[in-house]
This record gives sequence, C-alpha cells and structure tokens, in this order.
Amino acid sequence: MSSTRTDTIGVGFRSERGPILIAIMVTTGLVAIDATILATAVPTIVADLGGFTSFPWLFSVYLLTQAVSVPIYSKLADTVGRKPVILLGIGLFLLGSVLCGFAWSMPALIAFRAVQGLGAGAVQPMAITIAGDIYTVAERAKAQGYIASVWGISSVVGPTLGGLFSEFLSWNWIFFVNIPLCLAAAWLLVRHLHETVEHTRHRIDWAGGLLLTTGMSLLILALLEGGNAWEWLSVPSVGAFVVGALLLVVFVRVEQRADEPVLPLWVFSRRLLLAASLVSVGVGVILIGLTSYVPTFLEALLGVSPLTSGLTLAALTIGWPISASQSGRLYLRFGFRTTALIGSSVVVVGAVGLVVASTHPSVLAVGLACFVIGAGLGLVASPSLIAAQSSVGWNERGVVTGANLFSRSMGSAVGVAALGALVNGLMHGDTPTQDPEQFGDAVTVAFVAVAVVALATVVAAAAMPRTTREHGSPGALADGVAD
Repeated sequence: MSSTRTDTIGVGFRSERGPILIAIMVTTGLVAIDATILATAVPTIVADLGGFTSFPWLFSVYLLTQAVSVPIYSKLADTVGRKPVILLGIGLFLLGSVLCGFAWSMPALIAFRAVQGLGAGAVQPMAITIAGDIYTVAERAKAQGYIASVWGISSVVGPTLGGLFSEFLSWNWIFFVNIPLCLAAAWLLVRHLHETVEHTRHRIDWAGGLLLTTGMSLLILALLEGGNAWEWLSVPSVGAFVVGALLLVVFVRVEQRADEPVLPLWVFSRRLLLAASLVSVGVGVILIGLTSYVPTFLEALLGVSPLTSGLTLAALTIGWPISASQSGRLYLRFGFRTTALIGSSVVVVGAVGLVVASTHPSVLAVGLACFVIGAGLGLVASPSLIAAQSSVGWNERGVVTGANLFSRSMGSAVGVAALGALVNGLMHGDTPTQDPEQFGDAVTVAFVAVAVVALATVVAAAAMPRTTREHGSPGALADGVAD
C-alpha cells in the first residue's frame, strides 16, 4: 500500500500542498507548451530540413512513444511510487529536447522526438495522477482551475515563442526553451513531494510493451507512407497493415495471460472506464487535427506569418482552460456525463464551423472556430478523466489514468497518421507552396473528418453511466457524483 503525504486543508499555493501544486503546474507546462510551439514552426522546419510528406512523423512518433510508454510508467507508478517515475520522465524529456535542438536532418529530428515522447509518457499522466492522489473530487474542481491556467498561459506563450523563434532566431530554440522548465519542475518535485511506498517486486510486461509498440508502429508506418514511399496496394503497404494487426491481436492474448499486464484489459471492461477512454480517443484525434494543419493551412493560403498562425491556433488552447476551470462546478452540480455531453456537443458546433470557415478562410473565422472547439474540449476531457479516476482506489488510479491518456495519445498518433495519409493522397506529391489551393481543399476534407470524429465523441460521452461514486481518495464523497 502506498500514499502521498499531504495535508487536507485548503487548495492553493499557500497550503501545505501548494509547492506540489506548483510542481504539477510547471510539469504540465512542459507538455502544454510543446503542444503548440512545434505546430507553428513546422513550415520553417520543413523549409530548412525538407520532407513535407514526412512532417506528420514529428507528431506521430512523439505521440506513439508517449502512448505506448504511458501504461508501463503507470504500472511502475502504482508499484514504486509517482515521484521516481515523473523524475525519470522529466529527465528523458530534457534529453530529447536537447537532441531535437541539435537535429541536423528531418530523420534525426523525428528520432529525437521519439525520445521526447518517452519522457512525455511519464510526465503528463504522473502529474495528473499526483493531483488525483492529493485532492478529493470537490478539491479537484478548484485545483483544476490552477492546472487549467497553465494551458491558458501556454496557449499564448507557446505559439508566440514558436513564431518569434521561427521568424527572428531559429526553430532550434523551440526545443531549448524546455531546458529551464525541466530543471525547475525536477527541483520542485525533489524538494516537496514526499511519498510513503511499500516496495514490492513486480514483473514488467516487456513482451506486451514490445508487441504494442511494434504493432502500432507498423500501422502508422502503413498509413503515413502508403501512397508516398509505396503504393497503397503494394506488398510493403499491405504487409505493414497485416503484420501490425496480427501483432496487436497477439498483444491482446498476451495481456489476457500476463500476471501483471502492461495494459490491463479490465480497464476497458468497465462501462465508465471504456466510455472515458473512447472520449479520450476522440479528443486526441480532434486535437492533433487542428494542431497539425491549422497553422500550415493559414500560412499556405493566406500568407500569414508563423506568429500569426500560431496565435490563431492559440484560440484553441485559450478556450480549453477557460471552460476546464469551470467544468468542476458543472460536474459537481450536474454530473460527469451531462458535463461531457455539453462539452462534446460544443465541439461538434466548433468543428462544423471550422469546415465552413476553411472554405472561405480568414484568420478571424478560423480562430473563432478553434476557440469554440477548445471550449468544448475543456468540458469533456477533464470531467471524463476525473470520473474514471474517482471510480477506483489509489493502487489502480495510476493504471486508469495511464489508460485514459494512452487512449488520447493513441488517438492523436493514429489520427495524425490517418489525416496525413488523407492530405498527402489528395496533394499527389505537391507541397503547400506549390499548390496552395489544392492544399486548402485537402485540409478542408481533413477538417470534415475531424467533425465526424467529434460526432462520435458525443456518442461516447452519452455511454457514460449517470452515477459515479468516488473510491479510495482523501475525503471521499459518500454520495458520489450523479447526473
């Protein structure tokens, strides 16, 4: 049995848990800034290193390594504690950032992004899990406001820095900026986070992790390179799809028999946890669809600067924390399911608006659509995750949090590959600068696909049970949270 030593009075910087909250916020900032700062620099990176058809790999490889490592880190966190795992993640993220900053080619940058993803696989879920450990459902409503503010600040800082570095310095600095954040986060956690952990020997399911990584890598390889490196119906393309699918089938069988599976399948056998995971898949696809193509779309069709395109995308991550900071009040009053339904419906409205805006593009129209989508995501992502966390005890919370974030990362990884295949196929080998109008039409089709995923997310939110009872956290609410 393990626990995180905390007080139970107050939520804020001045409470005993204040330094831990600050550490969580700084750690969250690592991922939050990375979510927007790279997107604004993609056109500049492609111009410098080449490889337009390969740029989706910058997102896919990061998201893939993040996704497949999340279950492993989460399992470790439930056995050895949160602190060593999150510190390992910060170290890997720091190493990956330094290597990315010195990348000399697109293949090198893609490889180093994989290292960054391995770090992010520990950083994001551990920050959320620690918050789940030290705060009750009622307290998380307030703590969420603090954490959401990080995304709000990062939504402005990230695109601004990305645009400034791309225009006036060098794209390399979008990675070097992570160095002081990593060092600050590590120092705060070492100094203030104290855990009591009963160390026991556990087996790590390396076979399951290898099968999952290889299977998903082959599927993403087939999606991104089909129609580019080889024909869709060629032997390499079909072979990658078939072998990848077979490896995932074997992965399921291995997990069913493993004593300590890397991704326990029971996580997807409970209605609430399955619905929350499906919601996260949708959130992941929607996020990556906008992050990957909004800046490039605006720069190619309207000729705006990286700074302007980045600030337009920032509307997405401004809307998210504004609504997320209020989501606690909503789910405490109306329940997790109703809040998630409201949020996912708002996302649909914004996604349809983005499709319309892309046919007659303007910075204002695209920015407004991004803001609406972000506001909806803030009302669906946090409540669905907190509902899942609150339904299990401490010893399962890391796995549940990891599975939920795994689903989001996998949605993003597969989503960027699928959307990249769609756009590349419609471009017929041309780049956005060679045929801006064709690129605009291709991205509009990608936005239509995002709108369809948004509709599916509404269905997933509707599948959540109406009543969720909190389990095994400080000051558990006896009556649960009901719709």
